[in-house]
Amino acid sequence: MDTDTKSERHSVPWNKGKLLGQKPPLKLKEIWGIRIRLQLTHRARELALFNLAIDSKLRGCDLVGLRVHDVVHGTRVAPRAIVMQSKTQRPVQFELTDQTRDAVATWIASAHLKPEQYLFPSRVSESPHLSTRQYSRIVGSWVRSIGLDPAAYGTHSLRRTKATLIYRRTRNLRAVQLLLGHTKLESTVRYLGIEVDDALEIAEQTEV
Repeated sequence: MDTDTKSERHSVPWNKGKLLGQKPPLKLKEIWGIRIRLQLTHRARELALFNLAIDSKLRGCDLVGLRVHDVVHGTRVAPRAIVMQSKTQRPVQFELTDQTRDAVATWIASAHLKPEQYLFPSRVSESPHLSTRQYSRIVGSWVRSIGLDPAAYGTHSLRRTKATLIYRRTRNLRAVQLLLGHTKLESTVRYLGIEVDDALEIAEQTEV
């Protein structure tokens, strides 16, 4: 083998052609674009998954691992839920909006799920619940359906969406830290990319 060709092959960076960095959150119009498409096509499972992903702000591994009794108290979907995060082993609390509770209740009823069952059972026999890989593919189909590049978005886009909207509305970092279940405020700052966003906002408002 030609040594020059071999060295060129090894010099190609592993990330060539790949999009790196944080996945951007969805904007309000994009949230509603996806939500309406799921409603019109009567995809009860995906609508419940999407709404719950936005409201809960959970990591993908925690979202797909939810059981029915995590969000249902008695016979109704609860307005609030507490989940133990698998990464940090710390509890995090989140609110479920009316439309999320309706979507989740509709899905549970249509799938005839029992309290101890996973909220999003896998359709693959080897897995008891939806895998993070399957969830990632579903997210890709959602963003593609509204004309966005699936390579630029991911499951963390949904986790970041509501947290980003709350921060931009309130500028309350501590509240967002609690909602995301971060142990350090610095983690929340980096996660939201606040310094960059704020700098851009200031620049846009400054006339030169």
